[in-house]
Parts: sequence; structure tokens; C-alpha cells
Amino acid sequence: MPSERDALLASAKTFCDAVSQQTDAETILTHFSQTHQVSVFEHGDPSLAPFLGRSFIGKEGVKVYFDLISSVLSYGPMEFSGFAVDTELKKVALKGKARFTWLSTKESWDETFAYILDFDQDGLVTDYQIWADTGAAYLASKGELEHVRGSS
Repeated sequence: MPSERDALLASAKTFCDAVSQQTDAETILTHFSQTHQVSVFEHGDPSLAPFLGRSFIGKEGVKVYFDLISSVLSYGPMEFSGFAVDTELKKVALKGKARFTWLSTKESWDETFAYILDFDQDGLVTDYQIWADTGAAYLASKGELEHVRGSS
């Protein structure tokens, strides 16, 4: 039987795999708790992108978040590293890397981001927090990222 640390690490990796494969929101929802209220929060100023700085609460909210992300962004491939597991708090922090593209402008950027995942007693996600490059996302959404890069 795996240790609690190994079980949390496996749950985090399985969740990250589902996100990295850009599976549909319904599939990703299977990695979220059935017994706790769930949430997603991507840190940042809400005026910069529609998925930033607002809480997506409950299964329906989580679905809205992932549907929103897939409607404006594509990404891949994702790589994850630096997993830090806290068995007492049932949290896993990690770092990821990927290339993102804003779909409407086709502007892309390479990004390093961070997740904190909270888990329930069954190893399912209760809270998913993201810290990412909000400036690049904003500029790409406006079609200005390449211009800014060219002027620096």
C-alpha cells in the first residue's frame, strides 16, 4: 500500500496529466472531489483575461473554467516538476512549463507556472490554484505580444 505522500503525489500527477492532455471539462471533473465543494482560482487581475482573478466554485464553476480556457487558449506540451507534498495539509505544490497560444490572435509564449492542489481524503482535488504569466496572456489576447517583444 502506498504511503500517504506517494498517494497524494500520484493523485497530483494524474490530475496534471489530464490537464496537459487538454481533455474535455467533464473528464477533468472526475479528478475533483465528490464530497467537498470544489473550486478553481487563477491568480491575476480580472481585467486582463476572462479566467483570471475570479473564483469558479462547485462542479459547474470548474466546468465553466475549463470550457473558458479551451475557448481562448491552446497549449502543449506541458511538463511538470518540483512536486512538494504536504501530507498534513493534503496539498501538493508544483511547477509547470508549456507553450500557450491565444486562439483568436495566434500569438504564443513560453511560460513557467505554478499550481497548488488541495485534496480530500480520497485523493481528489478540492481546490486548484494557478499562478501564471498574466502579462503575456493579456498582450497575446490583444495581439500585441509580438509587437512588445520586437520593441524590447
